[in-house]
Amino acid sequence: MSVKMKQGKKTGGTQRREETLSLDRIVEASIALLDSSGAKGLTFRALSERLATGPGAIYWHIGSKSELLTAACDAIVAQTMNAPVEGKTPTAIIRGLSLAIFDAIDEHPWVGSALARAPGQLPMVRILERIGQQLRALGVAAEDEWPTVSALLSYILGVGGQNAANTHFAQEQGLDRSNFLDEVSAVWLQFNPDEYPFTRSVAGQLRSHDDRVDFLAGIDLMLRGIESARSR
Repeated sequence: MSVKMKQGKKTGGTQRREETLSLDRIVEASIALLDSSGAKGLTFRALSERLATGPGAIYWHIGSKSELLTAACDAIVAQTMNAPVEGKTPTAIIRGLSLAIFDAIDEHPWVGSALARAPGQLPMVRILERIGQQLRALGVAAEDEWPTVSALLSYILGVGGQNAANTHFAQEQGLDRSNFLDEVSAVWLQFNPDEYPFTRSVAGQLRSHDDRVDFLAGIDLMLRGIESARSR
């Protein structure tokens, strides 16, 4: 993340402003705005009002909304990647990290889109590095490291982002999850049994499924595949 700094001699007022308004405070306030209003709600004007300062004081620390969004995303990702996870084996650590990312995106729905907008920047690199090290510890062949970590990241961020989008849609529409799933399940059960036998057979499971459990089931499938490929 680049930080826009003014050059030259600082006045007493500027120095005091730097001391009272740190980049950490700006990022913290940005996260609060993003959580309450989404990416559209993150403006320098709204941030200035929250911090009781002028936009110029914020620009002294950071140069654009894009940089600000990446900095806020990085703060969440860094906290998530540095948190302890259960288990000591590489497989257990990957599982724990994957669930931690899923939960972070669920709690902060804007993080998924922020990661997509900054694919080569530090937030994504933190995730790539942490999971990549565990794949290497598993003994994944060097030529398989990139496609393997890429597949894992695509699944984690894709499912995590879709889950957050579903939650956001339900909130916007005022939908109750249980009632919504019951309605979808009822519709599925009306489909022609000859054309949609599988869909009808899982309609009952749809009512009570747990998104986190389903997510981990997918991670476990991928990890078993990685282990199988390594053993071969």
